[in-house]
Amino acid sequence: METESKGTRSGGNEVRQDNISSSLEENMRYLNKELGTDASFDIIYRVIQVGGKNACMYLVDGFCKDDLMQKLLQYFMDIVPEEMPGDAHEMSKKSIPYVEVDMTDEWEQIVYSILSGVFVLFIDGYAQCLLIDSRTYPARSVSEPEKDKALRGSKDGFVETVVFNTALIRRRIRSADLRMEMFQAGESSRTDIVLCYMDSRVDHGFLDDLKNKINHIQVDALTMNQESLAECLFERKWFNPFPKFKFTERPDTAAAQVLEGDVVILVDNSPSAMITPTSIFDIVEEADDYYFPPITGTYLRMSRFLISLMTYFVTPTFLLLMQHPEWIPESFQFIMVKESPNIPLLWQFLLLELAIDGLRLAAVNTPNMLSTPLSVMAALVLGEFSVNSGWFSPEVMLYMAFVAIASYTQQNYELSYAIKFMRIINLVLTQIFGFYGFLAAVALFVIAVISNRTVSGKSYVYPLVPFRPKQLLRRLVRCRLPRSEKE
Repeated sequence: METESKGTRSGGNEVRQDNISSSLEENMRYLNKELGTDASFDIIYRVIQVGGKNACMYLVDGFCKDDLMQKLLQYFMDIVPEEMPGDAHEMSKKSIPYVEVDMTDEWEQIVYSILSGVFVLFIDGYAQCLLIDSRTYPARSVSEPEKDKALRGSKDGFVETVVFNTALIRRRIRSADLRMEMFQAGESSRTDIVLCYMDSRVDHGFLDDLKNKINHIQVDALTMNQESLAECLFERKWFNPFPKFKFTERPDTAAAQVLEGDVVILVDNSPSAMITPTSIFDIVEEADDYYFPPITGTYLRMSRFLISLMTYFVTPTFLLLMQHPEWIPESFQFIMVKESPNIPLLWQFLLLELAIDGLRLAAVNTPNMLSTPLSVMAALVLGEFSVNSGWFSPEVMLYMAFVAIASYTQQNYELSYAIKFMRIINLVLTQIFGFYGFLAAVALFVIAVISNRTVSGKSYVYPLVPFRPKQLLRRLVRCRLPRSEKE
């Protein structure tokens, strides 16, 4: 019967080791079985001689820098037996010409390190293995994100590699107060999660609660990156569509939120940062507000507020006025529908709401070479021909075109769809109950916003509720940046 090594667990016929052995042969036998090296072509192991002792290195093909690995191998093979250190600790200090070197004897950490791209070296007779972090990941350049653009400012953006993203924030905040803590979540994926915050400005109660929730996540994998993490961390009411997080692909926006005391969550394999806690005023802010002088930034911010409200009110108000044409002033009689519609106005609005989303999905999945024909077909078939055939009224097409275009003035997709859902509810209630349905829908909209809470439990519309006039003014009006206390 085989004797279990130190720190083993037995379950039935299966024996699982917790710590490595000083025998290279035993370690290789266990690790080859654990990693399935005979089935996985990209997991490479090679037996070499280091200072007269047998050694074996493990790495994942594509994660290690080839030129660096060649230099390290050449250095290891040139070590003579007389210069060979007695243990892993001494070797890491004197015989490895590299910066990021660590040691461990725990199998769990070893397997995780190998699968993360770390070069692992076992040496016969050593009770610890050496972890050499020489990994590199396939990554695209830090170009400006397609969606989260700004008229002025930096043109770099987050990528799918979390180390690059932390470096982009570090580049902007050169303060010893900046903290970046790493966690892992997911039994299978072991996804890296980084919390970025300023230690002297963050709410430590909220931060501790956030860390505790990440450490107790019970999920197999974060398949959808940040959305999966958000659903694991915070359970929210499904019927309130207003977002609790702000997402950005801009490092300057993330750095600004960190300096304001927020926590920025970076997830490996995701090119965006998740900012929390977030109020409605945080969500509607954009980088262009601060890349222009205060008066221009204030105009852009107020325009965005007003246009967002108009996307909610335009079509329900038009439907209400068509039910009560006597409310329309004489000078605005031109907004009346000229011809009797073949399809009720409510169904026209609902069909166009669905058609607009269909065009968005088609645009996402359309190859670039076919985008122009798609635009022509959408303009002719869904525009002119649908009106001429009697399906839609020209006035309905005009207002829905405004709503579709105006929704893109809001950078946050979740907020745009929240307003869209509330607008559809308003249309239905207005059609059924008239003016009272319109008022009930507006009240429902206000209640949904005010009753919502941030992930830290604070008011979603602070500083409106509770009312703080000075803070509210700063939220609505772009003020000059505050001077440093040292000046």
